[in-house]
Amino acid sequence: MLAEVLILVPSVARFRADYLLLRLEKAQIASLALLTTDEVIAPDLEAELLVNAGVFNVVLRRDEVRQLALSSPIPAAIYDTYDLRASGPWELIRDAIGVMRDPVNRVIRVIGNPVQQAGLLIEVTMETGPLRKAMLEYGLRILVLSVLISAVTAVLLFISVQRMIVAPIRRVVRHMQAYAEAPEDARRVIAPTSPVVELRAAEDALESMQKQLTGALRQKERLAQLGGAVAKISHDLRNILTTAQLFADRIEGSADPMVARAAPKLVNSISRAVSLCESTLAFGKAEEPPPRLERLALRPLAEEVAEAEGLLGESPVTALIDIPPGFILRADGEQLFRVLSNLVRNARQAMEATGQGGVVEISAGEDDAQWWLRVGDTGPGLPPKAREHLFAAFQGGTRKGGTGLGLAIAAELIRGHGGRLELGRSDSDGTEFLIHLPKQISENSLANV
Repeated sequence: MLAEVLILVPSVARFRADYLLLRLEKAQIASLALLTTDEVIAPDLEAELLVNAGVFNVVLRRDEVRQLALSSPIPAAIYDTYDLRASGPWELIRDAIGVMRDPVNRVIRVIGNPVQQAGLLIEVTMETGPLRKAMLEYGLRILVLSVLISAVTAVLLFISVQRMIVAPIRRVVRHMQAYAEAPEDARRVIAPTSPVVELRAAEDALESMQKQLTGALRQKERLAQLGGAVAKISHDLRNILTTAQLFADRIEGSADPMVARAAPKLVNSISRAVSLCESTLAFGKAEEPPPRLERLALRPLAEEVAEAEGLLGESPVTALIDIPPGFILRADGEQLFRVLSNLVRNARQAMEATGQGGVVEISAGEDDAQWWLRVGDTGPGLPPKAREHLFAAFQGGTRKGGTGLGLAIAAELIRGHGGRLELGRSDSDGTEFLIHLPKQISENSLANV
C-alpha cells in the first residue's frame, strides 16, 4: 500500500501538469488562426476554437505585448492562478491534491511557456470540473493497475515462499515426526536437501542430532541388556560366594599352619567378590527411592558412621567430628548415612593402605541458602587418573579391588536431595569432599517430609 501511494500521488500530479500543458498547447494552436489573417474571425469559429482547446480565453504575449487572442464569456470569477513555469514537484503534488479534494467546478487561470518559443508566455482560463474528472479516471486506472501488480506479486511471493520455505519446513517437520515414532531406525534420519542456506544449516544440525541420538539409544539398549545379564550373573555369583565364604570362615580356625596363613587371604578375596556383586546389584536397580526429608541431628549420625567404620576405638585411623551438638538439617537419614559411610570408608582405606594411619574429619556449617558437610582426611590424596572420572560408575575407583560404584551412588543420593557432591581438594596433605544441601525444597519434596 505504501508503494502504491508513493506511485499514485506523483503520477496523478504529473497527469494534471500534462493535462494543463496540453490545454496551453491547444490554446496556442487555436490562437495561430488570428496570425494567419488580418481580418476578424467569425464568432462561431472563435467559439469552436475555444471549445476544442477546452478553455474560455487565450492570452498570448509576444514581444512584451499582451494580446487577447481568443475570448468568450467566463461563467464565474477566477478562483486561482497556477503558473506552471515556476512549479516544482511538491507544488504540483499539493495543487493536484487540492483539485482532487475540491468537488466544486471552479474557473482557474493557467500560465505557461508557449511551445516552439512562439512568445514569452501563454495564459488561459478554464474549468476545473473536466480536469478533476480526468484526474479521477486516471487515478482509478493507476490504482487498478497497482492492485493487479500487487496481486500478481503476492501470488508469485506466495508460490516462492511455499516452495522455498514452507515446503522445506513441512518436510523437516514430517521427518521429525517420523523419527520420533522410531528413533532407533537409522533410515528415518533426515537427509539435508534444502537450497535455502538457513534451512540447510537447520537440516544439517537436525541430521547430526538425530545420528547422535540414534547412536546413544542403541548404546543405551546394549548397555541395558548387558546390565541385565550382569545383574543376573552377579546375583547367582553372590549366592555361590556366600556359601564359599561360610566354608572359608570354618577353615580359618584350622590347626594346619599353611591353611591358617592362607585362610585370611581367601576370606578377604571372597569378601571383596561378594561386595562387588552386592554393589553391582544395588547400582543396577532402576532408581534410588526419593529421599524422605525430615529434620535430622547431624552429630549423632556422624558419630554412628565413625563408630560403624571403627574410628572411635584404638585404631591407626581416628575420627575428628567438628559438628555442634545442636546442628539440625533437613535430609533423609538413611541415605545421608550411606553417603557419609562411603566417604569415610574410602578415606579410612586410603590411609590404612599407607600403613601410617591418619585422621578423618567430619565437619558441617550453614548459611542462608544451604547446609554444607565436609569429609576430609590426611591421606595421600587421589591419583590424577581417578579424579577424571571420580563420580562415574565403574570408572571412579580409587583403590585396588574397588568397584568404582561407591562415589557414583553417593553423588546420585545427594542429587536426589537437590544438592551436589564435589571434590574440594586432593593433594599430598589429604583429600576433602564437600556436600551441599539446599535449604529451599520443592513442593514434591515437602510432601515426603
